[in-house]
Formats: sequence, C-alpha cells, structure tokens
Amino acid sequence: MNSKTYAIITDVHSNSAALKKGLEIIDNRKGIYKTVFLGDYFSLGPDPKVILDILKSNAESVIIRGNHERYLLEKIWNDDEPSLEGMSQDDPVLNEIVDNEEWTAKQIGEEGINFCNTMTISNREIVGNTLVEFCHAWYERDEIPPTMEEAMKWRDEISKNNPDIEEFVIVHGHLHMPREESKENIKILCQGATGLPFDEDPRGAIAFLTVGDSFQWDVLRFEYDSQSTIDMLEQRQPPFYKNLQNTVRYAAIRNDI
Repeated sequence: MNSKTYAIITDVHSNSAALKKGLEIIDNRKGIYKTVFLGDYFSLGPDPKVILDILKSNAESVIIRGNHERYLLEKIWNDDEPSLEGMSQDDPVLNEIVDNEEWTAKQIGEEGINFCNTMTISNREIVGNTLVEFCHAWYERDEIPPTMEEAMKWRDEISKNNPDIEEFVIVHGHLHMPREESKENIKILCQGATGLPFDEDPRGAIAFLTVGDSFQWDVLRFEYDSQSTIDMLEQRQPPFYKNLQNTVRYAAIRNDI
C-alpha cells in the first residue's frame, strides 16, 4: 500500500492574492497527488472573475461546491425572505450579504454560474484501508459541519458494506477556523480558510493531508499581500466591503461598521 498526499484549499472568498500565494506554495511542493478545493470561492471579496479564471485553469483538481455557490445558483437575492445560515430577516447584515451575492453573480456572469453547476457536493477517496470524505461542510448539507456523533453514525453505516475500511477522515471547510478532532478511528479536520480566516490570524491557510501507509495533517499558514485585497475592496466597493476589509485585517467577523 502506498500513501497519497492531498493539497487542500478552502473558503477563498474572492481573495485572489491569497489564492495565488497558496497555489504557488502547493506548486513548489513535490509529491502532491491531487489538489482539492472545498468551496466558497467567489462571494464576499473583490475579485470573483479572476478566481473563476484560476479555478477553470485547475480543471484537473477536485472542485467542491460551497454554500455561497449554492446561493448564486439559487439567485438568493430574488427571494422575498432569503435564508442564509440561520440569520434573522431583521438583521441588516443579511441584506448586505445578499446584495453581495447579486454583485458577485454579475461579476462572474453566466460562465461562472454554469461553472458552479459543474461542481460536486463532496468527494470520497479511498487509499488502502482509509476513507477520506472531502466536503464543504458535510456530504449532505453545506452550512453545518458534522458533529462527532454524526460522523460516528456515518462511519457505522459505511462499515456495514465496506468492512475493509479501518480509518475514516472527514476534511471540511466552512468554519473559517481550524478544527482537529478525533475519536476512535475517525478524524475530522479543517485548516481554517485560505482567503478569509476568522481565527484572529490574518495569514492564509492551506493544508496537506497524507493517508495510506502513514497519516499526516499539516496546516500551513502563509503571509500574502493582504493590503492589495483591502485596496481592491476599496476600489471596487462591492456590497459589505467595509466589513470585509476589517475581516481581512483582523481575521475576525467584523459587523460593527
């Protein structure tokens, strides 16, 4: 049995400077079997069209759909009462984010919406006796990552028909914060966010997962030209841009503008 190493990018949120730097690091690392993108690419940032071009140039990678891609496909801005991660209809931030989704859709155009339609909800890989589930939040939903209890029930169901699988790994995005949780033969992992972290560390994040003969989970935090992202937000002024500038600066949700 051999090992395979996956490079993981998640929650870019239209931060092209962070994405380019993360891909540069991945390109310089030898032995990558596959690059996996875990969703939320275009919305809540200044550069959606460039993100689209980059993703389309990485067609050999696994590209998973996030909840923000679903909002674009559903045209959430046309809903009388849009539903967005449980936010109250009275919350003014909800309206700002919905407006941002509409702005983003105009930036990527029909080409981008069609590209969102090609994305998969999750991707399952089996390496030796290890099963890895890559998803944005969870294989059956895109806004709430799994609890460990859910993961254990999922493992038990899979094991009924796959008795040779001995180890289970779930790698998700969506949280924008690191997660590393394990119990029995299950690991749940999240590196945070490549383009819009919420853990008060403004550096971007990518991860490398090795499974097979050995297991290794490496989260790499990297500096990038974040000022260029802040400046581009100022130049293009998408809805919600002031809040986003502070989120890029402080790596925390800043809705106090």
